[in-house]
Amino acid sequence: MMKKILVGCLSILIIGSSFTMREDNLWALFAKTRFIEKLNREFGMYFLYPKFPEELKAYEGKTVTISGFFIPLDINDSNIAVVSKFPMAECFFCGGSGPESIVVGYLKKKPGKRINTDEIVTIRGKLKLNEDDIEELNFILLDAELILEK
Repeated sequence: MMKKILVGCLSILIIGSSFTMREDNLWALFAKTRFIEKLNREFGMYFLYPKFPEELKAYEGKTVTISGFFIPLDINDSNIAVVSKFPMAECFFCGGSGPESIVVGYLKKKPGKRINTDEIVTIRGKLKLNEDDIEELNFILLDAELILEK
C-alpha cells in the first residue's frame, strides 16, 4: 500500500503494509516531539532531549520518504544528507527553528550530482529516532537514498 500526501511544496510518502498516516505529514509528527532540558554529566552542560510521541514511534524502523530543503554540510563528498522543513535562512542551524525541523539521511551511495543549498529534495530511508546521543540529530533515515528530479 502506498499513500501520498501533498502539503504545499513538501510531500510525504509512507511505504508499508498496514501503516497509514494519521497526520498531514511526517513533519507534523516530528513537530509533536517535546524536548526536555537535562544535564549531561559527560559534557557538564544542559541539553534538550526529545520525548517522541507514540504515534511517531509507530513509524520507527519503517521506510519513510520526506521532502524538504537541502542543507549542505562542510563535509565534501559525503554520504550524509540533511533535509530541513524550512530554507537555510530559517533552518535549525541558522534561523532558529527547532530540532524537529531537520532530518539526517545516511545515504547508501553518494548523490550523482551536486545539490544546491535550499534545493528541494526527497529522501527515503528507515526511520530511527534518537533519544540520547547529543552528537547526532533526533530524526535519522538509515540506508537512505536521495530521489532527485532529472
